[in-house]
Amino acid sequence: MSKLILVRHGQSEWNLANRFTGWWDVDLTEKGEAEAREAGELMKAKGVLPTTAFTSLQKRAIKTLNIALEACDRLWIPVTRDWHLNERHYGDLQGLNKAETAEIHGAEQVHIWRRSYDIAPPNGESLAMTAERTIPYFLEEIIPDLESGKNLLVAAHGNSLRSIVMRIENI
Repeated sequence: MSKLILVRHGQSEWNLANRFTGWWDVDLTEKGEAEAREAGELMKAKGVLPTTAFTSLQKRAIKTLNIALEACDRLWIPVTRDWHLNERHYGDLQGLNKAETAEIHGAEQVHIWRRSYDIAPPNGESLAMTAERTIPYFLEEIIPDLESGKNLLVAAHGNSLRSIVMRIENI
């Protein structure tokens, strides 16, 4: 039976700084690298080893994938990188501190932008818009490999993975 392993990237520099990251290409922190290593070690310890991997075009996800694959001795497997797995685009909020943004726009409005399904931040993507690109990619590119018996590792982002999980769980 094939396995689907979903891994959110480790802590990024802007996660640490409490900033909206979106498509901004920030690096992992040391903690993020350690989290990625732990993910790979856990896969190895549990004997759930990927035979194929997918990731976004953003370095925090790519590095998470590479570190995890190295930790479970799977650097040799095929990897597909695709923009459809990129994080949700936060538009005008990208780079802004989340707490300061809540002070300016109100905590309730920021919560709506971050957590609602169909309300996008100014000039950004809603989760629904993110799902419009991640779910077709998941169904057309990832599911066929899963159905063929491969163990798949997808290293991506909170919102791109959230939209995929919502599809899997029929939410």
